[in-house]
Amino acid sequence: MLKWQTCFLIGFAITNLLASFKGFYESSKKKNAYGEVFVLGPLGIFVWGDAAVFGIFWAGAAIITILLTDWVLFLLIFSLFWVVRSFGETIYWFNQQFSTITRVEPKGRPLYKYFHNDSVWFIYQICQQCITVVSLIFSLYFANQWIMSL
Repeated sequence: MLKWQTCFLIGFAITNLLASFKGFYESSKKKNAYGEVFVLGPLGIFVWGDAAVFGIFWAGAAIITILLTDWVLFLLIFSLFWVVRSFGETIYWFNQQFSTITRVEPKGRPLYKYFHNDSVWFIYQICQQCITVVSLIFSLYFANQWIMSL
């Protein structure tokens, strides 16, 4: 593993531990588990409750990758995470579309200005489906690279 990769993973682990602590604080003390955190979206952290759990997950993934000195393994973990996360988000937005309970207001979604009313829900579904496909392709590629490196 190259030095920049190790440095990146150390910073990644520290950042995610801090995000986890902040997520626990926001969720438990401020009762803000559903507060949105757009800046952490690439890590699958959309709300503070996500940060509490995924911060620990990502820190652990980074530490294991550093210990095994295997950058491709980290890329594989990242892409497989997104396969699972985006599939879950697809189901979430599908359920949101047909739920009588309004957990998230459509007007509060960033894409609402382009896709009005309930159509915003299926747009989020298909965006997550695209992420699932891309993540699955990357996962297969990285799995092959990782197996070939053993």
